[in-house]
Amino acid sequence: MLSLYEASYLGFEGENLLDEAMEFARAGLEDLKIHASKSVAEQIQHALEVPLHHRMQRLEARWYIEAYSKREDANPVVLELAKLDFNIVQSVLQGELQEMSRWWNNMGLSKKLTFTRDRLVECFFWTVGIGFQPQLGHLRKQLTKVAALVTTIDDVYDVYGTLDELVLFTDAVERWDIKAAIDLPDYMKLCFLALYNTINEIVYDTLKEKGGNILPYLTKAWADMFKAFLQETKWSSDKEMPNFKDYLNNGWRSVSGTIFLVHSYFILNQTFTKEALEGLENYHGLLRWPSIIFRLSNDLSTAAAELERGETANSIHCYMRGTNLSEEHARKHLNNMAETTWKKLNKERVVNRLFGESLVETAINLARIAKCTYQYGDGHGAPDIRAKNRVLSLIIEPIPVLVERDQIPCLPK
Repeated sequence: MLSLYEASYLGFEGENLLDEAMEFARAGLEDLKIHASKSVAEQIQHALEVPLHHRMQRLEARWYIEAYSKREDANPVVLELAKLDFNIVQSVLQGELQEMSRWWNNMGLSKKLTFTRDRLVECFFWTVGIGFQPQLGHLRKQLTKVAALVTTIDDVYDVYGTLDELVLFTDAVERWDIKAAIDLPDYMKLCFLALYNTINEIVYDTLKEKGGNILPYLTKAWADMFKAFLQETKWSSDKEMPNFKDYLNNGWRSVSGTIFLVHSYFILNQTFTKEALEGLENYHGLLRWPSIIFRLSNDLSTAAAELERGETANSIHCYMRGTNLSEEHARKHLNNMAETTWKKLNKERVVNRLFGESLVETAINLARIAKCTYQYGDGHGAPDIRAKNRVLSLIIEPIPVLVERDQIPCLPK
């Protein structure tokens, strides 16, 4: 029954039989967990809270190792191998985080721009969600830089910059011209030059190692996100609440998902096809669907805090105003929309022949880490104890290993 329930979340839009299977399995599991053993009841409750397909993979691995260890029929050799594997990968992640911390400290933005959030660890945590495998270290490090810059610049737009300054800032990024920085205030000069130098370095390294000038594609993605930031600032400045369609069409761009995926394509692939480059420029569904899930997950958790800051545009409030329905109905609608978008993303895994399997998996993982980050609140902007514990369990605290290495017969002594 649990397997049927988990499998139903792999369905496509319009597969009504799987929708029926989901409801049937959910009802059955609600009944079964009352009568099941403690360990099975915990697995059922865990699945009903968030299905496996929507969970961040590496956090799920740690949870399952601990859940499996409670089973009477657990294989001790398999269990210890799983613990060793987890701890070995964790040590790799720790080294990368140290390297990224040195990079961020040398950048100096958080010290100069005291109004911004310093979220380097949370940014790195995002990249582990996007790709945890040891061989993806370069991807994690480059995306950590991207995430740290996005977080800083988002605060420039949301909490500090004036509308006139932000218009100049957006224009400078769209032009990607160092001369455009002359007219910016000093704090924006720092932001612009940090972005300009970091992205140009990525472009240079890619040209050197793989050939091909990716600058037009990266700068377009960044400029489009900045323009979406600016639109949200204008709505807030004018105390204007857009209709839901206009808000979401802007919001999936401003949430930064496309930035992660455009960068990921160039990092993960050795050659770039004309069709894929056109897909990046036009924001193919593989980029759009996880970004919509990202935006809806974000808004469902941050709406109240944003309203307190004076930000009028949020998917919940835009939908409520357009339909005259309650917040409860709005939240239900957004959750249903997220589920439908997941089905569209599922289909991309099967039909996509444009970008390659690695970017498909990255896109799905982006939706998963967004769900994880905003499951209980704003785990990125205002991390609570649960968010901190997730970081600790994934990156800092190893799983205790009960046996010595030479006691496992299939490992060399």
